[in-house]
Amino acid sequence: MFGGFYTVRFQLDEAVGRSVMYANAGRMLGGNSAFAHIGTYQEIGDEIAIEIRTVRHNPDPNYRAMAGTDDATLLARGRSDGRLYRFEGRLKELPGALFRSVMTPVEEQAMPIAGAVGEGGISNGLYAINLRMLDGVEGGLTGVMLLNDGRILGGDAFFYYVGTYTSENGRWKGQILNQEHTPARGANPVFGGHEVGIGFSGTYDEKGAHLDATALAGKRSLRLTAALQLMRGL
Repeated sequence: MFGGFYTVRFQLDEAVGRSVMYANAGRMLGGNSAFAHIGTYQEIGDEIAIEIRTVRHNPDPNYRAMAGTDDATLLARGRSDGRLYRFEGRLKELPGALFRSVMTPVEEQAMPIAGAVGEGGISNGLYAINLRMLDGVEGGLTGVMLLNDGRILGGDAFFYYVGTYTSENGRWKGQILNQEHTPARGANPVFGGHEVGIGFSGTYDEKGAHLDATALAGKRSLRLTAALQLMRGL
């Protein structure tokens, strides 16, 4: 049955992109370094019909929209190929271009046990995250993070991450494991080539959250901060 957490390689004619995606109970939520991907799926026999809308969360113009517009809607159908899922379809805004994608599941053993969420806990949903390094270290990440009852799933064009959190009355804390799904050493020399463990704490409200963290990347211990903006609630 279709569902779970996936890394995604997609192609629009000759242009190639990558992202992460969570699918469950007919909903699809994911994205990458510049765009959130928000949609639905329906299982029809042995096929899966999907409709996904892209929404820009990173204003950096160096991240260009493959369709030529920030807001695009994908209509596609696919089916399983062993452990993988393969899709083909079209964008409403660019019907002459062929879209293809391959979704690869993240191994179940990588999934963390959810943390405790108390009274007034942080809202479940898909967040855009903007992370920057501190102490004069150049670098950072932008991507998406799904928070769901104490569990973290997220990523971008190069990394996926899984983790847990606890939250109550405006405060939250947790742990994240950041791993590559596509080699990133050239694009992100700080985290590229490493499995990075991150511990964090911070605050939140109805619109988003803030966190301060320490990351262990190889032999380097790095301080960082991040802002989260709620894109779509669950």
